[in-house]
Amino acid sequence: MIRHLTPADYTAMPWANGRGTTVEMLRETGPDGSLLLRLSMASVAENGPFSIFPGIERNLTVISGPGFDLAGETRITAAPLIPIAFPGDAPIAALGVTGPCDDFNMMTARALPLPVVCVETYAQIFPPKAGRLAIFSLNAGSVSGQTVGKHDLIITREKARLVGGPFIIVTLTF
Repeated sequence: MIRHLTPADYTAMPWANGRGTTVEMLRETGPDGSLLLRLSMASVAENGPFSIFPGIERNLTVISGPGFDLAGETRITAAPLIPIAFPGDAPIAALGVTGPCDDFNMMTARALPLPVVCVETYAQIFPPKAGRLAIFSLNAGSVSGQTVGKHDLIITREKARLVGGPFIIVTLTF
């Protein structure tokens, strides 16, 4: 089964810290309403703190713009199309922002297995036996023969053949 979401399906909402807006593409919660996973996009236009998410692991990939540094206990460069993982409850700030950037965000509850995030173009990918793939298209292309537009999201438990892209691939093992 393939689930195909487009930007018309997404929801814009303010950042938890009120300093910007995120576009939520997919959210899954537990029976108690707690966040299990979230896929979203956000814009970073200036230096400033990231929202704090206790008990959450984050992964960020710059999808447009020059990138910036993530500064906390250490400083890591968030370069375009290079996924970076960091704890959601650590105080982190964007520094060195020289121009507007958009990023793709993956958040998961710390109690769950960490997802694997990578960037691919032409490839064939396979989901884990008990998991699924989230495939986010940065440009028009196709996933297993199905046309996708810029910023479309495919969720599947089937192998996928990617044409075009690039695509951000999230492998979920839960």
